[in-house]
Amino acid sequence: MSTNSAFGVYIHWPFCAAKCPYCDFNSHVHRGAFDEDSFVTAYVKEIETTAKRAPGRLVDAIFFGGGTPSLMKPDSVGTILDAIGKHWQVSDSVEVTLEANPTSVEAERFRGYRYAGVNRVSLGVQSLRPEPLAQLGRLHSVADAIAAVRLAQKTFERSSFDIIYARPGQSLADWDEELTEALALSDGHLSLYQLTIEQGTRYFDLFQAGKLKMPSEDLSADMFALTQDLTASYGLPAYEISNHARPGQESRHNLIYWRYGEYAGIGPGAHGRLVIGGERHATATERMPFKWWEKVIETGDGLITDDRLSWDEEGDEYLVMGLRLREGIDPARYQSLARRALTHTQIDFLKSIGFIETLPNGYLRVTDKGWPVLDAVVADLAA
Repeated sequence: MSTNSAFGVYIHWPFCAAKCPYCDFNSHVHRGAFDEDSFVTAYVKEIETTAKRAPGRLVDAIFFGGGTPSLMKPDSVGTILDAIGKHWQVSDSVEVTLEANPTSVEAERFRGYRYAGVNRVSLGVQSLRPEPLAQLGRLHSVADAIAAVRLAQKTFERSSFDIIYARPGQSLADWDEELTEALALSDGHLSLYQLTIEQGTRYFDLFQAGKLKMPSEDLSADMFALTQDLTASYGLPAYEISNHARPGQESRHNLIYWRYGEYAGIGPGAHGRLVIGGERHATATERMPFKWWEKVIETGDGLITDDRLSWDEEGDEYLVMGLRLREGIDPARYQSLARRALTHTQIDFLKSIGFIETLPNGYLRVTDKGWPVLDAVVADLAA
């Protein structure tokens, strides 16, 4: 697939019941009274304004991310979906994903979300062990997680859940056992992320103070290799560096990102990539929820960034996103975006050390050996 004409809509719901110590996403714990209907009105308004800037699109995927979108009322989700359908054409086979936390209260809302139009749920399980769940700041139990996963599989056409590994104190044998249980529980898609320490998080402060001991690089690499082997043996091979699926069960919305497609970002702190007048724009909205709400009510959108990307920037973004995929990138599309070809010297060198390979269709992809050093591979190709 040398181009990607698919169009996605990302809806960011910024509120959470608690802030997890590892999370650097734009999420906020709101205390006190909250007028959700008024807040949803701003989403509808921003959708209308964005659709005027990017009209005529066929929406292939809608993704409610956060934050914790499963704190929303099902009626709120329905209102937002209706607004998308009013201002853009929506594919008959649209994928509508909602991220959810597996607490019992939120799980009870699943049927309401399904009625509203959600057909895929992604659950933030993060661990199938009680002690790590507590350390990660999760509010659910292992039993809650398993019950929510099973209910999601009964309620929605498709479902997925996330697990974080390479956690403090976790051994290779621990991960082998937990991943085996996760694969037995899964139904077509799993997201498996190595824990990273991000600046601005509680974990970053603990790590800097020497109070959080992370696995060694060698152990993390062994865990990554085990993950690839075990998921493949269960029929859920990696289609992206951290995402695993049976063929046909891949996340359509995330594929739009990784294939460097076009998507609208709606809500506080949402990012987008829109092609307007033949030029690709990088957009971002106000991060603070109520400042965003005020801006949308006043001006129609919450935009604080609307940058025309240069050819070099487009080429670099295509490399960063596309090389995460098992299918790789199309060098011809890179040349079309960047207005220059990839350097054969760099390609030959990376091939010689086994980090990239050329597929029969001419695509370049990172090998299993190269994936653990993906950032370095991208930097070499972009040079």
